[in-house]
Amino acid sequence: MKKNKTMIIAFLTPAVILFLGIFLYPIIRTVIMSFFTIEGVTDPMSKWTFSGIDNYVKLFNTSLFRTSFYNLFRIWLIGGLIVMTLSLLFAAILTSGIRFKKFFRAVIYMPNIVSAVALATMWLQYVYSPRFGLLKNFFEALHLDELAKIQWLDNDHKFMALLIAYCFGMVGYHMLIWTSGIERISPEFYEAATIDGANKVQQFRYMTLPLLKGVFKTNLTMWTVSSVGFFVWSQLFSTVTADTQTITPYVYMYMQIFGGGNTVTERNSGLGAAIGVVLSVCVVLVFTVCNKVLKDDDLEF
Repeated sequence: MKKNKTMIIAFLTPAVILFLGIFLYPIIRTVIMSFFTIEGVTDPMSKWTFSGIDNYVKLFNTSLFRTSFYNLFRIWLIGGLIVMTLSLLFAAILTSGIRFKKFFRAVIYMPNIVSAVALATMWLQYVYSPRFGLLKNFFEALHLDELAKIQWLDNDHKFMALLIAYCFGMVGYHMLIWTSGIERISPEFYEAATIDGANKVQQFRYMTLPLLKGVFKTNLTMWTVSSVGFFVWSQLFSTVTADTQTITPYVYMYMQIFGGGNTVTERNSGLGAAIGVVLSVCVVLVFTVCNKVLKDDDLEF
């Protein structure tokens, strides 16, 4: 027994040290930094100036940060509805026994293996282009001239253009998560339901969806984490860092830490740390609410 304890400690020690050094220490340091005014992110603690909750007060009193947070909420809510609905629909279709399932699954997932830069460039130059874009040609072919004239990258439509492009790249990832959950459901349940006279729609509503509650929590948590880290797409869709249509909290954090944009006259890494803390709290809140609302109760059939 003593030898087993020694072996357990020997194997756990490297993992614990790595966890403390790579994960726990940066988290604690970031939380502490959020209560100080710090010019450079690598400045020693001797150069930090204590400011209490002033960073948080300043954040929520800044209209640009509130705008960025509102944009993030729209990405999370509207984009989440689009991505979760489409990904679940594709997962249900691909697990229904259709032919060439592997081919369609690979096609839908393909945008996830392409870099965000390449994917955004494709949308900007070949889909939304006002001269020869795919949408323009598509609407012209249908003689929908008013829709063909829409300037997707102007200030009125830029956010939706950005959101649609981002959702296009995320559907495949969440589809695989749904698919893994559906494939774990025993075929015997569906066979019994068929014998009892339930059609495909009823089976999906009363059997598949209730059994996917745990998968939905996973999908929603992963979507929240990816939405909170929304940065690259925002930068690619606008040459202006402080563009009110594309700015997100991550972009605003970048501006505060590295002094980017015309609206930031001084760098404050403490303010950037406060943004990170606020976003982390948002993720924890979503995860907590999901666990409270979507409880893994035992189901009976």
